Amino acid sequence: MQQFTYTINDPLGIHARPAGLLAKLAKPYGDTVITVTKGGKTVKASQLMKLMSLAVKSGDEVVVAAEGPAEEEAIAAVKKFFEENL
Repeated sequence: MQQFTYTINDPLGIHARPAGLLAKLAKPYGDTVITVTKGGKTVKASQLMKLMSLAVKSGDEVVVAAEGPAEEEAIAAVKKFFEENL
C-alpha cells in the first residue's frame, strides 16, 4: 500500500468540481483501490457522493492511500492532482 498525507489549501476544500475530477481520475485504476481518509472516516476516491460527505475544508489534513496492482502509478497521479488542484 502506498499513501501520503496532504493539507488542503483550496479555500473551498474538496467541493463539487475537484471531487468530480478526483472521482474521474480514480475510476480507470479498476483493481487498485484509492481511498481518502479524514477524521477516521475513509471513502473510496471513485465514489463522488461519499467523497463529498467527508466535508473536507481548507486546512483539513487528509490521508490518501492506494492499494492494488497499479498503486504506485495511482498514488503518483492522485498526489499530482492534489498538489495542482487542492
